[in-house]
Amino acid sequence: MLRRDDFSRPRWGDLIAGLSVVLALVPQGLAYAELAGMPGHIGLLAGTVPAILAAFFVSSPYLQTGPTALTSLLVASALAPLAVAQTNDYVLLGALLALMVGVARVTFGALRLGIAAYFVSQPVLTGFTSGAALLIMGSQLPTATGYSSDSGRVLGRAFETLAHPADWNASSILLAAITFVLILSLRKLHQLFPSVLVGVAASWAIAAAFDLDVATVGSIPTGGVSLVTDLPFGSAQHLLLPALVIALIGFAEPSSIARTYAAAERQRWSANTEFISQGVANLAAGAIGSYPVGGSFGRSSLNYRAGATTRWSGFITGVAMLGLLPFSNVLSSMPKPALAAVVISSVMSLFRVDRISAMWSWSRPQTAAAAITLVTTLLLDPHIERGILVGITLSIGVHLWRELQVYIEVDRTGHDLLITPHGVLWFGSINRISEKILAVIADHPDVTDVEIALGGIGRLDLTAAFELAELAADARARADLDLRFSGVPPHAERLFSRVIDTSD
Repeated sequence: MLRRDDFSRPRWGDLIAGLSVVLALVPQGLAYAELAGMPGHIGLLAGTVPAILAAFFVSSPYLQTGPTALTSLLVASALAPLAVAQTNDYVLLGALLALMVGVARVTFGALRLGIAAYFVSQPVLTGFTSGAALLIMGSQLPTATGYSSDSGRVLGRAFETLAHPADWNASSILLAAITFVLILSLRKLHQLFPSVLVGVAASWAIAAAFDLDVATVGSIPTGGVSLVTDLPFGSAQHLLLPALVIALIGFAEPSSIARTYAAAERQRWSANTEFISQGVANLAAGAIGSYPVGGSFGRSSLNYRAGATTRWSGFITGVAMLGLLPFSNVLSSMPKPALAAVVISSVMSLFRVDRISAMWSWSRPQTAAAAITLVTTLLLDPHIERGILVGITLSIGVHLWRELQVYIEVDRTGHDLLITPHGVLWFGSINRISEKILAVIADHPDVTDVEIALGGIGRLDLTAAFELAELAADARARADLDLRFSGVPPHAERLFSRVIDTSD
C-alpha cells in the first residue's frame, strides 16, 4: 500500500485531476451502461462509491476505478441468458455479479494470490481483448446508425444492420460521426483536453438545435445512493463462472495501469493490494445496485497526466460523481448515437491484430493460441467468457508441448562420452530423454566412460531424478561402463544427491 500520509496531504493536482476525470466519466458511464444492457444511471452509480472506497486501498495513486468497456461487455454476456436488458431483474443480477466479483478479488488479494493475474498469457489476452473489441464495436452499430435489430447475438445485430443500409437513420449517423471525429481529433490538441465531453456536447447541441429525431438516453432517476437488500442470491450459481472470469480478466487492465506508472515513477506496486482495492470497489458496486467495475486505462492515464500525486484524486472523482447524481436527469436528452461513438473510440486500441501477426515471427504456437482465442470469442458470443477459457486451455497445452521438447548434445573423446541434455526434466519428458541417452550409448559400444552433464536443464523433478538414478544403476551393472553425473543445477542438488544415494 501507499504510505499512511498519502491521504493527509492532498494537492491541487489531485483536485484538478479528479475533476478532469469526471468530465470523461459522465459520458463514458452512460455509454458503458448501455453496452452492459443497464439503464444509464447505473453507469453513473458505478463511478461514485466504488471509486471512493477503492481509493482507501489502491496500490497505485493514479488508478481510476469505475465502469469500463471490457467489463461491461462481459457483464452483458453473463446476464443476457438470465434476464431482459434494462429491466429491474437484470439490474439486480448485475449487482449480484458485482458482489461476487468483489468477493473473488478480495479473496485473491487476502490469500496473496495476486500471481493469478498472470495466469492468462499475453497472446491469449491479446486475442481475447481483440475479439471483445470487435464485439463491442459491432454492438454499437445499430445505435450509431439508428437501426433496430432483434437478433440475440452481437454479431447478428451488426451483420443485420450492415445488410439494411436503407433503414439507417441519417441523423443518427451524422451525430455518431461528428462525435467520433471530434473525440479523435481534439484529443490531439492537448493531453488534458476533454475531447469526449466536447464531442458529446457538440452532438447534443446539434441534435437540440435542429430537433433531430434520434434515440436519447431517456429519463434518469435522480437522488442519492441507497443500499440494495433484495439481490437474487438464488441465481448465484449461474453467475459463478462469469464472476471468476471478470475477476481475473477484468483485473488485467488495472494491473497493467498500476505496473506501468509504478515503473515510470519508481514506486512500489502490489498485485495483492490492487486485488483488494478492486474487490472492495465491486463489493460497494453490488451494495448500491450498480454492476462490476474495474480500473480504466483511459481515465487513469488522464488522471496521471492531469497531475494526480495521491489517492485523493480517485476519492475526489467519486465524491464529485455523487454530487452530480441529483442533477443527472439533465442528461436525459443526450443522443445515444453520440454515446455509441464514445464506446467505439474507447475500444479501438484494444483491437490488436497487428500484435497477433507480429507474434508469428516470435512463436507460431502462441500466435495460433491468440488467433484461435479471437475467433472462438467471436463465435461463442454471447458466452464470450468461454472464449478466454478456450484460450487458457490452449496456452497451457502450448506450454506443456514446449516442456516436452528435449534434446541432447553428444561429444566423444576417445573412450569418453559426454552427453548434455537440454530442456526440462520432469515426469512428462524424462522417458524421452532416457530413450535418447540409451540410444547414444548403444551407438557407441566401445565407450567406457559416460558423463551426463546436467547444467543445461531448466528443472529436475522427483520422477526424473529417480529415472536418472535407475539409469546409473543399470550402467553400474555393466563392468565395462562407468556412468556419472555432473553440473547438477543448484535447485536440484539436494534432491538429486539423496535419490542417487538411496539408489546405491
